[in-house]
Amino acid sequence: MSDATTAVEIHGTCTKGFEPVRDTFAAHFAGAGEVGASVAIVRDGEVVVDLWGGSADRARTRPWTRDTLANVWSTTKGMGSLVCGMLVERGLIAYSDKVSKHWPEFAAEGKGDITIGQMLSHQAGLCGPTTPTTVVEMCDHALMAERLAAQTPIWAPGSRSGYHALTVGILAGELVARVTGNSIGTWFRENVAEPHKVDFHIGLPASEDFRVAEMIPSATSSLPRPETLNVSQVAALGNPAPDARIPNERFWRGAELSSANGQGTAAAIARVYGALAGDGRIDGKVLVKPETIRAMTELQIEGPDEVLGMPARWGAGFILNVGGLYGPNDEAFGHSGWGGSFGMADPKTGLAIAYVMNQMGPDLAGDARANALIAASYASL
Repeated sequence: MSDATTAVEIHGTCTKGFEPVRDTFAAHFAGAGEVGASVAIVRDGEVVVDLWGGSADRARTRPWTRDTLANVWSTTKGMGSLVCGMLVERGLIAYSDKVSKHWPEFAAEGKGDITIGQMLSHQAGLCGPTTPTTVVEMCDHALMAERLAAQTPIWAPGSRSGYHALTVGILAGELVARVTGNSIGTWFRENVAEPHKVDFHIGLPASEDFRVAEMIPSATSSLPRPETLNVSQVAALGNPAPDARIPNERFWRGAELSSANGQGTAAAIARVYGALAGDGRIDGKVLVKPETIRAMTELQIEGPDEVLGMPARWGAGFILNVGGLYGPNDEAFGHSGWGGSFGMADPKTGLAIAYVMNQMGPDLAGDARANALIAASYASL
């Protein structure tokens, strides 16, 4: 067992030259309140860092192992966006398609012209429910898909972006179900996780609960105070109200919400982004074609985000690097999760980085630990 005065042993592998990443990762346990975490880096298709350490629970009775899973919140969105990109590659959808082409009910209340590209880049004006909604209801896909299809957009679709914190997972999930006949979690498992040995789950079976880290809320939050929220922020960030303890509940883990409840390891996330940073292959097997990577990361919209309250650049579901979030290169992209986790790819350097933890920080994106790991990664090149 470890405590605040006991050095945490770091396990795994670190290729020569990437010692700054290992040192930074270890320092977070000593001085940044880290409890349990993993970090992984792929460079030009090769794993150069795969490290883990600490404890999988608040009481520090369960060691964090190579196979420990953690809820990664919005880092999940990268995997949901990948699924949609794969459907584009297979000719089942196009980013220019109207959502209503595949989901006719979605056309209600003036939403008939919203494209799939706009939906994935948070332009649909459905950033949150406009009627009171519980977390349990948000995990009921059929219920939420019906509600969102009937909902009036909060703003004119296509006029701006506003981060659809939870609802983009419902929208993408229903689109996938309409065109494949499978849930998004099932499609991901059968086409990504199993064939490419990616230990990531959108909808975790109860048989895997023993591997899941306990999520520990941050003592502070950088989320806007309720009285300062605009209408879009109330819908996206306050309905339902955020609760960092929810990932410890079975109903949440079992849901298939590709915006927020993915469970995975840093190694698994880096494995996927390693393909996206290169030629689209994992261990020589094609995940996606290079032209699909370019399509997924083509700019859909940029400017002030109605919900995030800061500049944003959106691809088809991926965050395109802005403000150095994913290092120094404009070509980098990825997605970050509430509290610290992230996955990113930088095609310019062939670099992919992922970080997963259970002690949440206060930020939606740009966690200090994540920033330090990214900086250390580039310092190692």
